[in-house]
Amino acid sequence: MKNIKHKSQMSFVTIILGLMGILGIFFLAGCEKETLDIQENFPFEVKVMPVPKEIAMGETAEIRISIISNGDYTGNNYYLRYFQNDGQGTLRYFDHKPYLPNDLYPLAQKEFRLYYTSESLVSQNIDVWIADSFGNEKQLSFQFNNKKQGPIIIGPVR
Repeated sequence: MKNIKHKSQMSFVTIILGLMGILGIFFLAGCEKETLDIQENFPFEVKVMPVPKEIAMGETAEIRISIISNGDYTGNNYYLRYFQNDGQGTLRYFDHKPYLPNDLYPLAQKEFRLYYTSESLVSQNIDVWIADSFGNEKQLSFQFNNKKQGPIIIGPVR
């Protein structure tokens, strides 16, 4: 009798352990692995200081630009390209050669200055595009009206 009681206790313990094992498997299978999301794509905004509304032929306007991003990823680079829609002029960075329209130029810093020099007697319009490595883009449009220059007087007026 003692042997039967011992066998029934062992089968009860075996059943309980088996059920606990099965529940443990279901519990572990139901848990999702937590993954660490690493954000590499940081949308950005562009801030521009006010620029002159009028510019004379041969005159240069300074355009101060700041790129503001929500995060910083070292693998992200910024680029600039521009289009001259109306009039004629040149756009350059600091003392570098003038940019060519529609070419892509890397930006070394998030804060920089561009210089637009008028080569036209009519109003001028340029679009500047700033893009990052992930395809995010911002468009900036600048319009410069022709500054009327007064008459040039050479020598004494009689």
